[in-house]
Amino acid sequence: MDEKGGLLLIQQKDYDQVGIDAAVRRAFDHFGGASSLVKRGDRVLLKVNLVGRHAPERRATTDPSVVRAVARLLLDCGARPFIADSPGIDAFHEAAERAGFAGVARELGISCVELTDPAPLKTSEDSLFRKIDVSRLVLEADAIVNLPKMKTHGQMLLTLGVKNLFGCVVGRAKAAWHFDVGFDRDRFASLLLDIAGAVAPCLTILDGVVGMDGEGPTSGRPNPWGVVAAARDPLLMDLRLCRMMGVRLEDFPLYRAARQRRLPQCALNDADVAGDLPPDHVFSVRLPAQGSLRLLPRLPFLERAMTSRPIQIAERCIGCGRCAEVCPADALILGGRTLRFDYGKCIRCYCCHEMCPVRAIAFRESPLVRFSRQIERLVGWFR
Repeated sequence: MDEKGGLLLIQQKDYDQVGIDAAVRRAFDHFGGASSLVKRGDRVLLKVNLVGRHAPERRATTDPSVVRAVARLLLDCGARPFIADSPGIDAFHEAAERAGFAGVARELGISCVELTDPAPLKTSEDSLFRKIDVSRLVLEADAIVNLPKMKTHGQMLLTLGVKNLFGCVVGRAKAAWHFDVGFDRDRFASLLLDIAGAVAPCLTILDGVVGMDGEGPTSGRPNPWGVVAAARDPLLMDLRLCRMMGVRLEDFPLYRAARQRRLPQCALNDADVAGDLPPDHVFSVRLPAQGSLRLLPRLPFLERAMTSRPIQIAERCIGCGRCAEVCPADALILGGRTLRFDYGKCIRCYCCHEMCPVRAIAFRESPLVRFSRQIERLVGWFR
């Protein structure tokens, strides 16, 4: 197995700190040990998943036990870790406190900081985008350890190692990128590839002990997958886990964008998988109602018909206005607790769903999607 390209899967049934510490140390040791990845005195950015102001039990954010284990291991080898992310709309300090990251920082005497101060990221020559800004803290860190959560995602189907690095983009600039790419999920996936390739974390350790499926990344249900995954290459991790989570590679926008670029990670090899689970292991996953049609061609003029609409669950709404505030397309109008969608403007980024604190935004499949699913079932009966 190629050391840099391999995926390590470690079974871990709960967040007992002793067990998490052992899993994290095993992950580092598998890839040569912490001292081979970072140097004494290095400032190491721990890129957590802090999607919003959620308690660990919601399973929308990286569990603090994983962050604690990584930070302690790096401190032991003389590095200087700090915890960082940039939530889309919530105040950073409130979100970090609620998720447990601020407490870990105080306990270990390290910093927990917001990713601010955008600066241009140097991308590869084949990038589709002229300029991508990320936090200057990302560019100035000596090394980055990527600590994503294993979740489904309404827009991108799955959010794992690569998608977590989109958090290096500062605050509301994320919404601007959503508006720029519009309906084109493959274009957004290409943006994610550019960011992940340029940021180049030295190691990605994914928290899948209890992840989230269904209407992720914030409104789904906790699912105890019982795994900690580690890889030097977050794209290889994501493509391998995509298949293990029961998703066809062709339905995963990140795979389609990588295949378009002819990236070598697309040629999956079972020899790249090591650890406690075999390459053909399948996690039980309930996917979001994303609206992907397998039986129709992916044509731009069909995109709206192929994509689920966000809708309001009126009885849950508290009238906070976060959905309208975060919408990059200005497609929402909130009057009291009544939410109106302009579906002509809506780009189906589902930021409103992601940022709703009370799960008052859901998805509604179009008639074309429902019809396609019925045909798929009929086809399955005759196979």
